[in-house]
Amino acid sequence: MVLVVVMGVSGSGKTTVGSCLAAKLGWKFYDADDYHSSVNKKKMASGIPLNDEDRIPWLCTLHDILRREESSRQDAVLACSALKKMYRYVLVSGVSAVESNQTEKPGENVALKILFVHLDGPIELIARRLEKRRGHFMPLELLKSQFDTLEPPKAPENFITVSLEKSLPEIVMEIEKAIFSG
Repeated sequence: MVLVVVMGVSGSGKTTVGSCLAAKLGWKFYDADDYHSSVNKKKMASGIPLNDEDRIPWLCTLHDILRREESSRQDAVLACSALKKMYRYVLVSGVSAVESNQTEKPGENVALKILFVHLDGPIELIARRLEKRRGHFMPLELLKSQFDTLEPPKAPENFITVSLEKSLPEIVMEIEKAIFSG
């Protein structure tokens, strides 16, 4: 059973890559954008970046979805920005990542094993993509704030970084190789 989170800034292609990967492998696909509250979507549409307080409940919901898939032994792909190390930790550990004084029973809230796929590319390339995108709540003006917030994954996190300057089939193939070789 494999859980993959395709991560990166807005416009990096998370949904496109994640949905293509899931379709190719016959896995479930989730787009984290579908789980934002209407308040969060309005904030972003108004050009106001989300803060940690906006994101934590959303990330806990996404963790619960991944936990459910893990419990049912279902392979799944989630497209989610996961810009900060703390956000990725919430996806892995759930609410226990933010509530250090929570009393847990032994065996409860065991961390999920997730492969994070960081879609990485230059801001100019991503800005061109965002300029062409229509009907999305995330405006181009917030791209710089996304790059400012981004904490690229590093050891000991379980991740790979994939260049956005490759074609979609090359990106999907690279992710597949990482999944099935490790």
